[in-house]
Formats: sequence, C-alpha cells, structure tokens
Amino acid sequence: MYIIPAIDVLDKKVVRLREGNYDDVTTYEISLEEQIEKYHANGTELVHIIDLNGAKGDFSNQEYLFDIIQKTEMKIQYGGGVRSIEKVKELVDAGIYRVIVGTQAITNPSFLEELSTLNEGKVKYADHIVIAIDVLDEVIKYSGWLESSPIKLIAYIDKCLALGFYRFLCTDISKDGKLGGAGVELYKKLLDHSPIIKLIGSGGISSMEDISNLKALGRMESVVVGKAIYENRISIEEIKDWNLKSLINF
Repeated sequence: MYIIPAIDVLDKKVVRLREGNYDDVTTYEISLEEQIEKYHANGTELVHIIDLNGAKGDFSNQEYLFDIIQKTEMKIQYGGGVRSIEKVKELVDAGIYRVIVGTQAITNPSFLEELSTLNEGKVKYADHIVIAIDVLDEVIKYSGWLESSPIKLIAYIDKCLALGFYRFLCTDISKDGKLGGAGVELYKKLLDHSPIIKLIGSGGISSMEDISNLKALGRMESVVVGKAIYENRISIEEIKDWNLKSLINF
C-alpha cells in the first residue's frame, strides 16, 4: 500500500478544507512549487494534486498549476473540475499520469461510456482514469461535495466496473480534514464487495497507525495523506520509509 502525499490548491495557495467546506479553509505558508519539490527530493514517485477552484468550475488556477506540474519528474494524480472528454484528453496529453473524474461521471451517464472506449494511437485514456467517490454516510457527494447523488454507492461502483474502470479514490467526507482516523469500515465494505477493485483511501489520516490499520485490510492499493503532513503528525521521512517497502509498480 503506497502513501500518496496530497496537495490541495485554492486561489493558487496550498490549503486544506474541513469536510469539503470552502468556508472552513486552512492555508499553509508554503507554495505549490516548494511543496512539490519537498516530496520530490525525498523520493516520492506519485503526488495527488486537487484544483479546488476547478472543482467549482473555475479554471483560473490551471495555467499556474500546469506551469509547475510540467517541471516535475514525479507522476501526478490530478483532479478538480474534469467534466468533459476534451478535458481528460487535454490533461493526459499534457503528461498527467492519472486523471480523477467525479461529478461528470456521476451526473452524465454517457460520459464514462464514451471515456471507456476512447483511444488515440497507443493511448487508452481509460487506463489513466481514477473514479472519485466522495461519500458522506454512504451518500455520494459531488460538485465539490456541494450536491448529493440519488445513485446508490454499490450500484455506482458496479456500473463503473462493468465499463472497465477499476481504480477508485474513495473519500470518507465525515473523516476528511479532522485527523480522526480513516474510514476503515467503508473501505472494508467496498473491498469485500469486489475482488478486482483497486482502492485509494482518503480522509482522516492522522498517524502512521491509521495507515497501518488500512494496510491491515489487505487489499488497499494506496492512501492519500494531506493534513497530517502539514500538521507534522506524519513526517515526509516516515512516508519515504513506508513507500520504500511498498511493492507498487507505477
């Protein structure tokens, strides 16, 4: 199980939201470029970047983000407002390793169907997709966690699996930004449901013990960690040591 450091960006600043609330923001006194370089210098291979402006349909950050992202040698898992096939292509073609899709995949039934068959030369775009499932009390939330979906959690996962999407980023919103521990029960339910699901956990990680608890589930592919790093509860050195022991082939 690989630890993926997270960087959330709002108005070109590195931030964290509490439970997805844009009115409850913690801003950190470090630039995106500096944070990326800290991870890169310590051997991180994959970093998770979310454009929180983009999640609300405002792409004023994108040029700034791309200018920095394209300078790093790390692989980038990127999300925030990816709501069209054209945007997926733009991101993958720009060198983004994994593209996170959430809102559009939930609200537009034809989006994932078209994306599942999108190929160009040797590029199969579906291979670069991570399906975001943001969950509050087993209700799927979207549009920056501002809207609720009537689609049942397990039914939605089954739909995605049937189309050939296997990698899911599942955020337990009730845990996010609180440093109170990860949503172990939710992840166990999803892993028990499907033997082929590749699950990335997110939300609530406060310590290496929380990470060990997720690993104990047996099949978690990776976990995204953000606030615990900024609050000095988990060090970059601990992440490096853990990841060196993780047999993940990116």
